[in-house]
Order: sequence, then structure tokens, then C-alpha cells
Amino acid sequence: MNSTVSGDDPQAEFKRPESVLVVIYTQAGDALLLQRVRPAWPEFWQSVTGSLHWSEQVPLDAARRELQEETGIQMETGWHDWQHTFHFPVLPQYRYRYPPGCAGNVEHVFSIEIPSRKTVRINPREHSDFRWLPLSEAVSAVWSWTNRAALDALRDGRYPKG
Repeated sequence: MNSTVSGDDPQAEFKRPESVLVVIYTQAGDALLLQRVRPAWPEFWQSVTGSLHWSEQVPLDAARRELQEETGIQMETGWHDWQHTFHFPVLPQYRYRYPPGCAGNVEHVFSIEIPSRKTVRINPREHSDFRWLPLSEAVSAVWSWTNRAALDALRDGRYPKG
């Protein structure tokens, strides 16, 4: 996720209340998880996530950008747009980052299958570690309920492919 609130629009004061969740998994059924640096919860594991920049027209653009920024992996093909969104409240302590009156975020879900586990290049400002886990274990390892729901659907084959 971009560490600035402006994204790539220097005129924007606030984060866009729209984000992406990207589940990266292997043909063998392992999911990539990243450990967040902040908040300071030692067991805050997640898939790739991040806010759309104000200039990004479609969520897939943000998904591609976030995958590259957070893992060093660049993928142009093989994306699955679930055509599904989660809606969740922005916690009160983070609302100052968003436009006045904004209390919620819309999260677009994507996944991408890769042939096998890769070593990733994490961004140390955002993540401190990565690990590959079987989908059955990844479901219980992530912090976010939206991330758990996406991993659970992927594990059980309940997501739109291609």
C-alpha cells in the first residue's frame, strides 16, 4: 500500500475509500501472506492489500501496482477479478486519512495463481516477513475478516475463475 495519503495526485489531501485485496496462491494450494509492520501486532498477517490512487480508473490497475510494490512480483496475465466487494467501516482512529464524513471503505477482491512458491521482495516500510501456507492454514492466520472470507472461498472453490 502506498504510504502517502495522496497516492499520485498531489492535490488530493485524503485517501480514496476504495481498496483492493489480492490473494496470491500456487497451483499446489499455498497462499502468500505478508506480515505488517504497523499496526504493531506481531501476528498481523495479510494478503496483498492497498488503496486505489485517485487517478486509477479501475481496481485491477491498483491490484497490479500493489502486487509489484509489496512483493516485487509483476503479473500482467492470469488475474481473476472476483467481481465482488467487501464493505467495512474505517476505524475511528484512521478516519482523518479519508475525506470528511467518510466512515467506510469498499474493497475489491482479486486473485492470481502462480505455478509455484516464489521468494518475494517485501517493502520493509510495510512488511517485515512473508510466508507461504496451505490455504487451510492461511484462513486462520490472517487478521482481517475480509481476507479470511476470500481465502476460505478460494480454499473451498467458491470463487469466480477467469
